Amino acid sequence: MPVTEFLKRNAKMYPDEVALVELNPEVEDTRRITWKEYELIEPSPQPYRREITWKVFDEKANRFANLLIQRGIKKGDKVAIIMYNCLEWLPIYFGVLKSGAIAVPFNFRYDAEEILYCAELAEVDMIVFGPEFIGRIEQNAERLSKGRLLIYVGDGCPSFAESYRELVADCSSKDPDVPLTEEDFGAIYFSSGTTGFPKAILHKHQSLTQAAEMEQKHHETGREDVFLCIPPLYHTGAKFHWMGSLVAGSKAVLLKGAKPDVILSAVSSEKCTIVWLLVPWAQDILEALDNGKLKKDDYELSQWRLMHIGAQPVPPSLVAHWKDYFPNHQYDTNYGLSESTGPGCVHLGMENSHKVGAIGVPGYRWECKIVSEEDKIVEQGEVGELCVKGPGVMTCYYNNEEATKEVLRDGWLYTGDMAMQDEDGFIFLVDRKKDVIVSGGENIYPVQIENFIRKFDKVKDVAVIGLPDKRLGEITAASIEIKEGMTCTREEIDEFCLGLPRYKRPKQVFFEDIPRNATGKIEKPRLRKMHGADMLVAMENKS
Repeated sequence: MPVTEFLKRNAKMYPDEVALVELNPEVEDTRRITWKEYELIEPSPQPYRREITWKVFDEKANRFANLLIQRGIKKGDKVAIIMYNCLEWLPIYFGVLKSGAIAVPFNFRYDAEEILYCAELAEVDMIVFGPEFIGRIEQNAERLSKGRLLIYVGDGCPSFAESYRELVADCSSKDPDVPLTEEDFGAIYFSSGTTGFPKAILHKHQSLTQAAEMEQKHHETGREDVFLCIPPLYHTGAKFHWMGSLVAGSKAVLLKGAKPDVILSAVSSEKCTIVWLLVPWAQDILEALDNGKLKKDDYELSQWRLMHIGAQPVPPSLVAHWKDYFPNHQYDTNYGLSESTGPGCVHLGMENSHKVGAIGVPGYRWECKIVSEEDKIVEQGEVGELCVKGPGVMTCYYNNEEATKEVLRDGWLYTGDMAMQDEDGFIFLVDRKKDVIVSGGENIYPVQIENFIRKFDKVKDVAVIGLPDKRLGEITAASIEIKEGMTCTREEIDEFCLGLPRYKRPKQVFFEDIPRNATGKIEKPRLRKMHGADMLVAMENKS
């Protein structure tokens, strides 16, 4: 069945129970108000805490679905969403699904040109955006508005868009009853691979339902659980981890902010039982506990049962240290990619904490195999490419048949990640075929940084690699070859790189000749070896 059926069910069975809470620690107003009360206040406040019930969640989704239908959005049309986490995000997403349209979440880090590129790549018919993106949308408003509707969610609607709040006010809250099956297309997500240019990943409703049911199964999410969601909802990880709560009919909390005290305060005040963290956030909490800035006894944490981590490799030493403070916590980690509807095609399992360091075993309804370059299954203990198969595999890269054929073969998704399986059947990641750098859970594409640095008139050549980092997983390092007869300092490079987003700026810079092979390709494995990356990874894996 389509994933929207879970929302309909919850609205009928648990109409007055809280479905979603939004917490914004940066706002001083701590009033507890409902969505309906919020909409009656003009101009709208930004309260610290907002909440909606399952009934209101469903009604809001229905209103937006009916708006889309009124404005000519048809089954199979595409609606992009670019917003920060907020109480409106998920009702809008489900409104898109209920209308029969395809939801297309955009990474909120996209700049103006990336937004335009992805809108055209996915052939988007509407863009829904929040106040933080006015400037980026406005830069290409003329091109974006050609054949597309621009809907603004927030106060002070810009002249080039229409107001979400005004439009939905007159729409029916009844379900539009658009016939949907698991075979209908439901969502497009983006992945850039090694080139830095996004590919549009098309999924059927079957993928969304599989992700939801799998998450509830893996973490045994029940009616009394409360899930704390901190990562951005555009990300498959955040959304599909939340969908375990959707299947269970239990409360979830959307937290704006990831400081250690903010996280523990939210867990304490909302009685959260399940928390998904990224490695840097977990390390920050541990550091704050170690140095006494945080004290466990200041918070009500006894109900917190599960801490799980995804989006990047997890240092075993981190989990061991976490157990020093939280010995009774269940722990899990998940492996996945947008092509497999996010995390869970491989997962460690709460019962397997003795295997920390592995990504785990095949997830619920998934199969895995590890193959050689000749596409033969390797022997146990040998390294090969990890392949996965299951009901969450993408349909294709939208409008990219060639790229689809490279990774989809006989129903198997070839991940590009190198792995091995131990004698107990647990899978360990060894390396990545791709050059993507994963820093703090965010994918960073070296080619984008390389192309930028090459614009500096003193630079002859540049190569960007990832180096291991205990807190972020990896950091960016730039090897730079300066033009003959010129001199350059680290300060000059740092100043030039201010034109990059902060998270993309190189954290280390090496001035050296760039090694290339006979065909002119940069030898990045050689660079990693030169700078000790391979040795550092091996040391961490043994810790």
